[in-house]
Amino acid sequence: MTFVPHGKHLIAGNWIRTGQTFLSRPAHGPAHTVSVGTADLVDQAVCAAEEAFWGYSALTRAERAAFLEAIADEIEARAADLTAIGTQETGLPEARLNGERGRTTGQLRLFAEHIRQGDYLDRRHDPALPQRQPLPRPDLRMIQRPLGPVAVFGASNFPLAFSTAGGDTASALAAGCPVVVKGHEAHPGTSELVAEAIHAAILRCGMPHGVFSLVQGGAIEVGQALVQHPLIQAVGFTGSLAGGRALFDLCAQRPEPIPFFGELGAVNPMFMLPSAVATRGIELGKGWAGSLTMGAGQFCTNPGIAVVLDSPEADAFVESARAALAEMAAQVMLTDGIAAAYRAGAEAISQQSGVDSLVTSVAEPRQAKPFLFKVSASDWLNNHMLSEEVFGPLGIVVVAGDAGQMEEIARSLAGQLTATLHMDDADAVQARRLMPILERKAGRVLANGFPTGVEVCDSMVHGGPYPASTNFGATSVGTMAIRRFVRPVCYQNIPLALLPADLRD
Repeated sequence: MTFVPHGKHLIAGNWIRTGQTFLSRPAHGPAHTVSVGTADLVDQAVCAAEEAFWGYSALTRAERAAFLEAIADEIEARAADLTAIGTQETGLPEARLNGERGRTTGQLRLFAEHIRQGDYLDRRHDPALPQRQPLPRPDLRMIQRPLGPVAVFGASNFPLAFSTAGGDTASALAAGCPVVVKGHEAHPGTSELVAEAIHAAILRCGMPHGVFSLVQGGAIEVGQALVQHPLIQAVGFTGSLAGGRALFDLCAQRPEPIPFFGELGAVNPMFMLPSAVATRGIELGKGWAGSLTMGAGQFCTNPGIAVVLDSPEADAFVESARAALAEMAAQVMLTDGIAAAYRAGAEAISQQSGVDSLVTSVAEPRQAKPFLFKVSASDWLNNHMLSEEVFGPLGIVVVAGDAGQMEEIARSLAGQLTATLHMDDADAVQARRLMPILERKAGRVLANGFPTGVEVCDSMVHGGPYPASTNFGATSVGTMAIRRFVRPVCYQNIPLALLPADLRD
């Protein structure tokens, strides 16, 4: 690896070092000293973003698209170093980092093409009707306009695709909004290198320097200062329920409340319908084990709950999953804190009434091995704690007595990112009864698949009712994500020369 992190913040084109520092905690390799963010740095970055907004939002869509593509090019130019520092800091394997880099640059290019097409502007025109009776109608035109500076919080589990130049940043920049990123302390070197790529694209395209800033680390006060800054107009966040809810409340309590688009996780239940379990239960058990342990279970769409009807075929499904999970090797988790929380969550579940432990494990402090538990539907319905997310490769089998109890479980669910039906044709009647329930509970409903992995495309929804996300009408993945950072403006009888260029035709 030729890249050595310098540990500075990027504030409107300037690399700045502060007096206080922290030491990175990589999964392997050398630790690096990183400057700690401050409220003063946040203020500098946000004020520069506000100044940059006037020029950046006035650029043509073609100019912004070229900028997004330049960022993608600059990230790819640093591919080897990004993989090296990313694997060191997170413990994720090279193949995962390479794939995530491709997803990151791919979504930048997708948003570039999306804004070139212009459909997201939702342009509308009702021409004047001066002769209409009893009252004339004025000329009315509507278009989506960018909000202003956006705050983005880097995610621990996706150091590229949901962090410095991830989907929140890409969609905000595409919309015409400057971005201030608070980097995640789990991967500061990766964040710094991506910031260097964005800075290079800014220079290459002649963008205002304040269009992007990176503030590294810092205590909770730094995040609070960012979301409470009066010039910040929206926030993108991917992380824990507790942290996200605290920031969401701060946004709502501001003198001028702003939207907080938080993706806070889910247990992503799967409903295993009887015919599918009877015909391919063993295959489904193995498939669930693979999905549950992918990336050490650190995907926000990790399917943590499987609901089955009590039967010998369901027992075979459970045994298949148990056998596969028992053979899984330990995997490195993203941070020591995440690994400790995972073990604590598993321990708490194991002590709940009616819970049977089918797979238990012991691993090194920063590693994880799978846990598998089984509980009756009655005990699960009576214990809300069993429906809460444990971040890691932990699964719970919930055994329902009949189809009605399975529907009761579905109705009791909190908001989810995904919900899955495993079904055959013979399960269609029961599936039709579950579908209207699940579509109210989840942002994405699947049939005969596993939800880990999120396609970046026009039709994807990565969000859902609370607590999956704080805004059920939004998505953090796919081109519809741009709608979070624009708002409709209507122009009445405005001369064409004064209208935004995109509305004049």
